[in-house]
Amino acid sequence: MPLTHLLLALAVVAVWGTNFVVIRLGLDSFAPYTFAALRYTFSFLPFIFFIRKPPVSWGKLAAFGLLIGVGQFGLLFWAMRADISPGLASLVIQSQVFFTIALAAMLYREHLKRLQWPAFALAIAGLAIVATHVSAGAGVTLFGIVLVTAGAISWAGGNLVARAAGRVDALGFMVWSSPFAAVPLWLITLGVDGPAAVGASLAHANAAAWAAVAWQSIGNTLFGYGAWNWLLARHPASTVTPTALLVPVFGMSASAIALHEGLPAWKLGAAALVMGGLAVNVLATRRRA
Repeated sequence: MPLTHLLLALAVVAVWGTNFVVIRLGLDSFAPYTFAALRYTFSFLPFIFFIRKPPVSWGKLAAFGLLIGVGQFGLLFWAMRADISPGLASLVIQSQVFFTIALAAMLYREHLKRLQWPAFALAIAGLAIVATHVSAGAGVTLFGIVLVTAGAISWAGGNLVARAAGRVDALGFMVWSSPFAAVPLWLITLGVDGPAAVGASLAHANAAAWAAVAWQSIGNTLFGYGAWNWLLARHPASTVTPTALLVPVFGMSASAIALHEGLPAWKLGAAALVMGGLAVNVLATRRRA
């Protein structure tokens, strides 16, 4: 991979990792589903009027929008409102890798490599450490773990939908799938929070809150996913995907610096086990390739 492409991959990973701090800041002004609805609204407006729809069925676009927008980020934002810290959220959500592998094995009868079994064991051990430290003081509750894990499962489902869509224009795919996330997210937030509360949050949001929305829509969604899929179209997945191991590093570091989230030994140990599992899984994939 050329140096410029490697730097682009690192830029994407940095955006994705530090994004957890941005989410936390945005949730100070918006309710979770309002924030998610804004993210996906500005992921397709005004771009949908200038970017051509990719040759993908409406069903796949709808499924991806619902799974990623409502399932992954709706649940993640809900959890991060009060039930899990940004650093831990950036770690637990990475379990999507193993849920993706498990779903692919069940649906497509893909056989697991021998190295993938210890990878699963390492990741589960890391998540178990997080689960044993459930308390408000530790920055995580059981409800938060459940929500983020459910979000990871939704992300895994979205990965399989994207895989079924084939190698299409990544930016167009994100833009045209976003309305299928935005509409149900608006319906949920209006039903749960009420039109008055939603309207008040929009009216009183400051510049920092709207900057967080812009970061979510343009930086994280359009740039992040667009650049990532651009790299995957030009290099083997086994070359590109290992850089994603740095997402929890950026996430936990940014949370510690910006939000003063503590990094006790148990968090570092859990991170080491989960990232070790991810690394072993990457090794298994590279050996298969």
